[in-house]
Amino acid sequence: MNEPYHIPALLHETIEGLQIREDGIYADVTFGGGGHSRAILAKLGEKGRLLSFDQDMDAYQNRIEDEKWQFVHSNFRYLKHFVRYYKDCVTPAFIPSHKDDGREKAADEDDIAVMDGILADLGVSFHHFDAAERGFSFRFEGPLDMRMNRTATKTAADIINGYSEEDIANIFYLYGELRNSRQIAKVIVRQREKSPIGTTEQLAELLSPLCGRDREKKDLARVFQALRMEVNDEISALSEMLCAAKEVLKPGGRMAVLTYHSLEDRLVKNFFRSGNLQGVIEKDFYGNTVSPFRLVNNKVITASAEEVERNPRARSAKLRIAEKI
Repeated sequence: MNEPYHIPALLHETIEGLQIREDGIYADVTFGGGGHSRAILAKLGEKGRLLSFDQDMDAYQNRIEDEKWQFVHSNFRYLKHFVRYYKDCVTPAFIPSHKDDGREKAADEDDIAVMDGILADLGVSFHHFDAAERGFSFRFEGPLDMRMNRTATKTAADIINGYSEEDIANIFYLYGELRNSRQIAKVIVRQREKSPIGTTEQLAELLSPLCGRDREKKDLARVFQALRMEVNDEISALSEMLCAAKEVLKPGGRMAVLTYHSLEDRLVKNFFRSGNLQGVIEKDFYGNTVSPFRLVNNKVITASAEEVERNPRARSAKLRIAEKI
């Protein structure tokens, strides 16, 4: 029996939170196994449309035969670009006419606030963890790759063998939350001076002695997570996507984001509250918070015990939903 490509966490809560309209225009910016996209399409009528993004062409094997659906082979950081590119096919009557001194003119071509909802699940698919040749997991021997987009040039091996000791330490501290990140970096640099580190097995064997027996798997998972985030420039991509989402969402449109890392969650939380990446809260003359979003759930949504039992990887999932004002 084949393993599933991915089991989406908090599926019901996410779809419910988007309040999908039958004739709405939506984007699933993390297509993966297609679970979220199929759930959205099930609620769309004939006039509804869905764009599904994935930078890994492997996800195209999960494509959906539906006229309302369009696959976009791209990193979600380019959301704004592709919404502009596809706006005529997803909303053929999108561009209204405007009156100006009795004359009609087309709407600004950059007026792309056409989306009724955007969904982002930032978790890594089972497919990536379970494919040894992709190098995402220390459970299997494979090349230190970790590229979501196989056409990208930088791999995990390039980072391990090419970054400075200080930069490696910073990556493991920031993205892996490893307190002994400097020690880890020092061991890596000493080893690569003897011979390059090229496989997941070599890296895991090298770093295992630095992990306590009771936390070895957890610490190694954090090492691999940190490398993956750096290889794929995940925090910068998320930041760009959030800013683009603010522009392409209609007033009343909703955005649902599932995070699995404290850095991601903090970024999304602050952006939804303030409307900017710095998380700076602006207030009007009367002291009221000024933000382009209204929080749908003030308290983060997490998986139930029953869901975690069915899907253990849902344990770390955090769902936040906001509505554009």
